[in-house]
Amino acid sequence: MTSRNCNRWSWLLRLVAAGIMLQTLYFKFTASPESVYIFSQVGMEPWGRILVGIFELVASILILIPRTTPYGALIGTGVMTGALFMHLTGLGIEVQGDSGQLFIYALLVLCSCLKLAYWYRGSLSGINVQGR
Repeated sequence: MTSRNCNRWSWLLRLVAAGIMLQTLYFKFTASPESVYIFSQVGMEPWGRILVGIFELVASILILIPRTTPYGALIGTGVMTGALFMHLTGLGIEVQGDSGQLFIYALLVLCSCLKLAYWYRGSLSGINVQGR
């Protein structure tokens, strides 16, 4: 794969991860009934909803800045791992009749963040990874 193709894939994964996380912030920060329900079910309302929203906001911003992408990807990986854990242990894959949409979004963000973290792993230790 050429460097140009790698860069395109990198931006696609960044936009997927950041786009999904940024889109869900509205629901977390406005205390939408769906978001309040989810965090109440896992015993984290309201502090968990707000804290997760802050982490998602920070992760999204860092992912979109090329120099800080690996740090945002690591934060996003942590947040989405927690979200998927909650889905699998308490909430269920389907929440309030959403046909598993939130679960699928969390999987997409997790996969994108993992791939970005892998691609940019050299940046975390100060080693420049060619092509990204």
